[in-house]
Amino acid sequence: MTLRLLTGRMDIHELQKLVHKTRDPRRTQTLPKYSPAERDTLIKKHHPDYRENAYRPIKFGMNAGDLTVRELAALLEGESPVPENLDLSPAHTVDVLVVGGGGAGCAAALHAYARGAKVMLATKLRLGDSNTVMAQGGMQVAISREDSPIQHFLDTLKGGHMKNDHELLKMMVDEGPSIAKWLLELGVLFDRDADGNLHVKKGGGSSMPRLLTCSDYTGLEIMRVLKDEVLNQKIQLLEFSAAVELLSDGAGTCTGAVLRDLDNKRSLVVAAKAVILTTGGIGRLHIQGFPTSNHYGATGDGLVMAYRMGAKLLQIDTFQYHPTGAVYPEQLIGALVTEGIRSEGGHLVNAKGERFVNELDTRDVVSASIIRECEEGRGIRTMSGRVGVWLDTPLLDAEQGPGTVEKHFPAMVRQYKRFGIDIANDPVLIYPTLHYQNGGVQIDANSETGIRNLFVAGETSGGLHGRNRLMGNSLLDLMVFGRRAGTTAAARAASMPQGPMTLEHLRQFRAEARKHGVSPDVSSPMLLPAYAKQD
Repeated sequence: MTLRLLTGRMDIHELQKLVHKTRDPRRTQTLPKYSPAERDTLIKKHHPDYRENAYRPIKFGMNAGDLTVRELAALLEGESPVPENLDLSPAHTVDVLVVGGGGAGCAAALHAYARGAKVMLATKLRLGDSNTVMAQGGMQVAISREDSPIQHFLDTLKGGHMKNDHELLKMMVDEGPSIAKWLLELGVLFDRDADGNLHVKKGGGSSMPRLLTCSDYTGLEIMRVLKDEVLNQKIQLLEFSAAVELLSDGAGTCTGAVLRDLDNKRSLVVAAKAVILTTGGIGRLHIQGFPTSNHYGATGDGLVMAYRMGAKLLQIDTFQYHPTGAVYPEQLIGALVTEGIRSEGGHLVNAKGERFVNELDTRDVVSASIIRECEEGRGIRTMSGRVGVWLDTPLLDAEQGPGTVEKHFPAMVRQYKRFGIDIANDPVLIYPTLHYQNGGVQIDANSETGIRNLFVAGETSGGLHGRNRLMGNSLLDLMVFGRRAGTTAAARAASMPQGPMTLEHLRQFRAEARKHGVSPDVSSPMLLPAYAKQD
């Protein structure tokens, strides 16, 4: 029987009492252990990736016939806002243009600049406005004596359903320790144990503790340091300047981009010997109507621009839904409740007061299990019609001593306290939220796409994570392939002249659209989500 959660605090507390009452029997409760076949059945029945009516084939281009969600398919086939007769006289000429101001973009810009390139970083919003700042759980790096990059490789391969690109994955796990060293030298304040050694935690789907954390604001701390370093190095920066189209030499090489100045609505042409796209994911498309943890600008711009130029996309039919997105209060819908709470021992509890899944299983299994509980009537429904299950946050203080929640998850405590909820005493209501784009633009080991001199790093790229990303691998992905993209792009720029700039690829794309009867009803990239009607 589904319970109803009312808006008054007493009603909330009445429902929460069951969580407190069932805590002792839950400590010894036997959790389900799924065989590989049972895991596949669970995921295919309940995970949003397998809702057939949410998908359709792409009509033309490099991925013609491939299935993806309807929202993304429409953007990939959409009409560029750039006219073919645009004056392509450059307002700026640089060696390397980095598009995107999150973790991957800053890492790419810093490494390209360190190798002598003239670098410009253009970002749609402000420097640092990105999904990176929202990464709470940590960064996976194999640094302990009991661990190894090989084990990290195997865990990630298993978590990705064996669909990961092995070469990319090997690069990521092998270079993790050197990336951690680089971040430490820049000033990132990773957590340490009583002896002063780096403290590591265990994440879902991992066989060993290897998460480096900064309490529950790891991404924010990394972004703080990277942002400061970009500003300190005086790398040329354009804020509120969104890339809307790439430029080519007419023969398959990327030679720059067209930016849209969001303040004065004018176009800026940037000539660049190499372009690095680090525009993040697509959460703000709200695919299948899901709320999202993504920042305001996560609208899939890099996918659209790379696809129009002829880049291949990989695994764009699979997305990650973070198991624990806030369901109550309404003001926090989509905000994440960090996986670190489950890593520390927090239980997921249905309306009957039962645990129903190993909380540290992979994210797709945990998300599918939560959705199953709610679809089969064992969820808790709010007055606004949302449904979820409990995350027993007070269990941490009960088992590890008072103050544990406050000490380890200060950001989460503050987030809920704004709405009168003390997560050290009250469990919170959660449901999966759209979190990560597993697939993206196909890249090689140096982050280069099939388009010469066009590089992609971070969430915009595809292949590394397979069909499901392990927690903590996104931050490492950003740093490793941001570095590889920046380093390779700088070396490439040093060895070649600036090529001619044309919109030939755009003319060809529009001809293909007409050939396949695609009307230009959708303008893409979207740039910003349309939450309100615009004049």
